[in-house]
Amino acid sequence: MEYYPNLILDALKHVVHPGKGKDIVSLGMVEDDLKIDGKRISFSLLFDRANDPLVGSLKKACVKAIKSYVDEDAVIEGNIYVKVKPKAKPVVEAKALPGVSNIIAVASGKGGVGKSTVTSNLAVALAKAGYSVGLLDADIYGPSVPIMFQTEDSRPVLEKIDGKDRILPVEKYGVKMLSIGYFVNPDDALIWRGSMATNAIKQLINDGNWGELDYLLLDLPPGTSDIHLTLVQSISITGAVVVTTPQNVALADAVKGVSMFKSKNINVPVLGLVENMAWFTPEELPENKYYIFGKDGGKVLASKLEVPLLGQIPIVQSIREGGDKGEPAALNDSSIIGISFADLAQRVVERVEHRNASIPKTKIVEIKK
Repeated sequence: MEYYPNLILDALKHVVHPGKGKDIVSLGMVEDDLKIDGKRISFSLLFDRANDPLVGSLKKACVKAIKSYVDEDAVIEGNIYVKVKPKAKPVVEAKALPGVSNIIAVASGKGGVGKSTVTSNLAVALAKAGYSVGLLDADIYGPSVPIMFQTEDSRPVLEKIDGKDRILPVEKYGVKMLSIGYFVNPDDALIWRGSMATNAIKQLINDGNWGELDYLLLDLPPGTSDIHLTLVQSISITGAVVVTTPQNVALADAVKGVSMFKSKNINVPVLGLVENMAWFTPEELPENKYYIFGKDGGKVLASKLEVPLLGQIPIVQSIREGGDKGEPAALNDSSIIGISFADLAQRVVERVEHRNASIPKTKIVEIKK
């Protein structure tokens, strides 16, 4: 009778580990060193430790199974060896962005609420307050940070650090920036599958040479998407800031944004809500307020959701002009909008300090299927 490996393995499937209730083949206890030489059969059994009390009984059970299901004349006694399973080396996770003290995600439930404008001006306001600041444009399909800072023609350079190529961020107004917009033609539409977009984000995060930063702001895409999950699975986010406008349609989507960060699986602290376009104020009439999108919608929502209202940012012509010219309005300390963003920056700093003093560091999210 001619023996073959599957015949032996099928026989060994009748040997059940008494403690685990499964056969030794499905448990992975049969080493991949099975040898057949005529009627002589040899192989090894893998155990967690050499002095396992079941070694003797399992070896006898293997002999019985092979003689019963393969051949009574098979030469197997004394040819079953014992090996100890190699211990898995502990996985030491490299700390992402080790020089960054605080990572702030700026999000919105929907597009068109001025999230990128708020993020860019907040970054400038923090830098003007003396903090070291970075800005990651995570809106892969609609990157706007290069336009906000008039750096569309900039191309980040690579520098070799510890044998690895790292991307040196573009820097302007004291803010270090990386965006997919620096690597593609601004006139070309990005037609990427989700995996391509998430891989691009991971590369900007892990390969960016951010250096020492007090704050790294993440300008997230509107809504909720794979990008959001990729970020919370890649880095420890200190907290989230959600931007909305006073109108009902924006407020409804802002609720979803807050809910996402507060969900059990994500569990990123929400630092607060920013009500953008809270009212219109003419530059020449700073005391006048025209509530063209409704009054105090963000303020009421913040109270309802039990999150702080970080600021109410008015609509002023200069904020649009500054964004178009690449000169964020927060650069002007004495303007209405400059003062608003300086106040917002101070509130964010206070909230981050309070968050860090009161709760542990956010854990990197593990999404389980």
